[in-house]
This record gives sequence, structure tokens and C-alpha cells, in this order.
Amino acid sequence: MTTTPNHERKTLILTGASRGIGHATVKRFSSAGWRVITCSRQPFPEDCPWEAGPEDHIQVDLGDPDNVREAIADMRTRLDRGRIEALVNNAAISPKGEDGARLGTIDMNTDDWKKVFQVNFFAPIMLARGLIDELKEARGSVVNVTSIVGSRVHPFAGAAYATSKAALAALTREMAADFGPMGVRVNAIAPGEIDTAILSPGTEKIVEKIPLRRLGAPEEVAKTIYFLCSEQASYVTGSEIMINGGQHV
Repeated sequence: MTTTPNHERKTLILTGASRGIGHATVKRFSSAGWRVITCSRQPFPEDCPWEAGPEDHIQVDLGDPDNVREAIADMRTRLDRGRIEALVNNAAISPKGEDGARLGTIDMNTDDWKKVFQVNFFAPIMLARGLIDELKEARGSVVNVTSIVGSRVHPFAGAAYATSKAALAALTREMAADFGPMGVRVNAIAPGEIDTAILSPGTEKIVEKIPLRRLGAPEEVAKTIYFLCSEQASYVTGSEIMINGGQHV
């Protein structure tokens, strides 16, 4: 376990850290010596697979605006230096119908649409605005995790999820314009078919049409997130990087 004190380490706040892309992102940043403050609906797991403690985990329901505000206040008290170098908005929800069926524009009720947009769209801008002083102090970076489904109809992704990701891509551009004068960069990544627990049956049919003929690995996505938060991307803002093995071509 690292012995470097928190005030000497760069800090990342990451939502949706418990599995898949989020889990890989924690490992990538931790291996580079960053302090990672994770956020999820679940309490801190006793069998946590990375080197962190409860002091670096915040339990928050991003679907509850009041809880998000409380979490932001909690985050700010945990920042020893009053700054964060990176905020990664990775958490998202995608409700399914019976037997995992895709929910289209007609099938989902209005309350569920609102819940999807609160988690996938409103929470990211709430967090960025709530931590704007800390991001400005560090001349930090925000990375929003969008999706390939934000630009096309997908056989498995629901309509609410897809439209929330399209909105998040547009938000990324708007944030880049507004946060840029403060020295804060805002970018997005748009993963395609990544090998995680949320893949739907039938994904293999999609893979057959991907130019690279394989699923992406969570670690490959995490590396791109890390790049966007590093000095190597110091003049990159307002971009949405596609990580899909050529699926978009």
C-alpha cells in the first residue's frame, strides 16, 4: 500500500466504480499513484480489490438530487488540498423490461425516464458545478462517459439510456466552452461493446460486424480516460473519443 500522504497525491473522483470500466479506471489511476475517491450506491466493500479505505469511498444515490448535493459537500471536506485533478462521470443506469427486453420510447413510463436522466445526465453537471472551485484550483479535467448508442439506435440499449448519452455528449461540448476559460478541460469517451457484466445476450452478433472482430476490454477504456486526465492531453478539450474497435465506421 502506498505511503504517500494524500496531500501529495493527485486526486480523482470517480462515479460508478464498483465494476467494469469503473473498476478498471480505479486500478489504472491507483497504479500511477493517484488518490481515488469512489462513489457508488453501495457502501464500501470489505473485500475491496484496490488499495483504499472507507475514507476514500462515498455512498451516494445519484438518482436523488438532494443526496447528490450532500455527497458534494462530503467530497469537499475530504479534499485535503482543496483541489481535484480529475472528475470522471462513469455511473449510468439502463432499465430493462421483462427478461432483459429493450425499452423503447413507448414502453418506459415518465418517472423512469426522469430517473435515467437524473443519473446519466444531471448528476454529472451537478458534480462538476459543485466541485468547480476545486477543479479550477488544480486546472483539472472532467471526463464524461457517453456511449456509441448516443449516435445510433442499438438493438439492446434502451431509448432513455441512449438519449441521455446523446445529451451528455452535447453537455460535454457546452461544458468545455464554459469551463475552458478557468483552465478546466472537459472531454468524453464513447465506448462501444466492452466486455463487462452488463453485456446482453446476442452481443456476439454485433462483434461479427466490428472491424477489429472483438470486444473491448475495460482496461483499454481506462487507459483512454487516464490519457485525457494527463498532461499528454493538455490541449484536448471538447472532444468525444470513440472506443469501439471501428464499430462506428
